[in-house]
Amino acid sequence: MSGVLDPGLQAGASEGRTRRSERFRGGTLGPAGTAAAVVVAVAVVAAVWPSLLGGGDPLAVHPTDALTPPGAAHPFGTDESGRDVLARVVAGTRASLLVGVAATLVGGLSGVLLGTLAGLGGRLVDAVVGRVTEVAFALPLLLVALVVIAVTGPGPVPATLAVGFATAPGYARIVRGLVRSARSSQVVETAVLQGRSPGRILFRHVLPAALWPVVAVATLGVGQAVVWASALSYLGVGTPPPAPEWGAMLADGRTYLLTAPWMSTFPGLAIVVLATAVTVLGRAVRRTGAAR
Repeated sequence: MSGVLDPGLQAGASEGRTRRSERFRGGTLGPAGTAAAVVVAVAVVAAVWPSLLGGGDPLAVHPTDALTPPGAAHPFGTDESGRDVLARVVAGTRASLLVGVAATLVGGLSGVLLGTLAGLGGRLVDAVVGRVTEVAFALPLLLVALVVIAVTGPGPVPATLAVGFATAPGYARIVRGLVRSARSSQVVETAVLQGRSPGRILFRHVLPAALWPVVAVATLGVGQAVVWASALSYLGVGTPPPAPEWGAMLADGRTYLLTAPWMSTFPGLAIVVLATAVTVLGRAVRRTGAAR
């Protein structure tokens, strides 16, 4: 009994551990992705059923409890009108998450349309779409969103459209490259030789090759959309007060940063935690999809 394993057995065990490790990293979400999924699930519960997590009415005003520090009665404290900050943070999840998801859908669908036109169209169409996306990329996203809002007016729906249209060029550039690559693939060339219709080739061979990468990128875009939607509300052109929305709550707390910092601290943490969780989950989904 020398206590030394046979080299073949050692190699086999090492290979097995490597395969299990690859499956763990590539085939599942992993620890960080799982934790992010839990956070996103809690956010969804808060958006669908806020009373389960937040308790009272987020719009209820109690002047006698104004600017109460965090405690047993109000874990996140109260604002200048005596409204419970915890209830408002939980209720604000719906607005922030809804705008983030809707804006990502607007941006993704617009990007798929533009990218497909550029990838399948002639040189003129490709050049026009390319110049438009280049100009959009040259401008800050927030500036593009503010231009859209200047045309449509403030509000949650214009803010959603503004963030969506501002993020569309990124998706368009990705889809254009994927469509052009799929267009020149052997599968598409074979379908053309077999006499398949252009519509069938588009929906069976070209678009499916571009959709999964866009979905993976869109999961990352939700976190970004949440941040930008909150920024627009912070500037006063998003969800109007007194509706609970994290960006608007940050703006309301500016005046009380020294006397009641909890008014801005907890909405700010909510934005950071949700945006980070969605981004981490999106990267995990992207890795999982790439591994498969």
